[in-house]
Amino acid sequence: MSRTQVLESTDEAVAGIEDGSTVLVGGFGLAGMPFDLIDALIRQGAKDLTIVANNAGNGEVGLAALLKAGRVRKVLCSFPRQVDSYVFDELYRDGRIELEVVPQGNLAERMRAAGAGIGAFFCPTAVGTPLAEGKETRTIDGRDYVLEYPIKGDYALIAAHTADRQGNLVYRKTARNFGPVMATAASTTIAQVAAVVPAGELDPESVVTPSIYVDRVVRTDVRQYTVQGAR
Repeated sequence: MSRTQVLESTDEAVAGIEDGSTVLVGGFGLAGMPFDLIDALIRQGAKDLTIVANNAGNGEVGLAALLKAGRVRKVLCSFPRQVDSYVFDELYRDGRIELEVVPQGNLAERMRAAGAGIGAFFCPTAVGTPLAEGKETRTIDGRDYVLEYPIKGDYALIAAHTADRQGNLVYRKTARNFGPVMATAASTTIAQVAAVVPAGELDPESVVTPSIYVDRVVRTDVRQYTVQGAR
């Protein structure tokens, strides 16, 4: 019997997310962004959140809408500034939000490490840059490395294409991005999907995220967004 809950609404799916939580948010820009779960989180009211994501929001939708609502204390991301990241830019310039920049490969690997139970790892990325300041370094086989620690989330909000009723997930093209590693790195993983099918209908060879990593699933309508609102 699967422990995954298949829920009827996004509001049910995000119920219980506490103030001060660390939330991993999937998406590569707008691709794979769990828009409906984020909208539900805004309605739910959790605040003082730490958000881990690839970037700091686009326009005024999705993650940017959560930032604009004043619910986020800190962002860990790789690309805080883009052509349409003006919501984050204004908050940061006003001192109303904290930022930790993490190189994209390190971001993915630090979450993968959390899911794999790895205590820390050495990586050459960021050696000799301000991002390495205050971190342990070591020379291994003549190359310098920086010690990096896992990033673990209290919750992960991700978007997949299809789930079965046991909670197994498959993704569509680039919407896959950070979802699989975030699912393993969070205490509670919540997935919005375009379709939920009976158990046994998914090809096991196509399953990317097994149900053991998925706690809640909710079906939502597919929404399309483009980069907009640039300043």
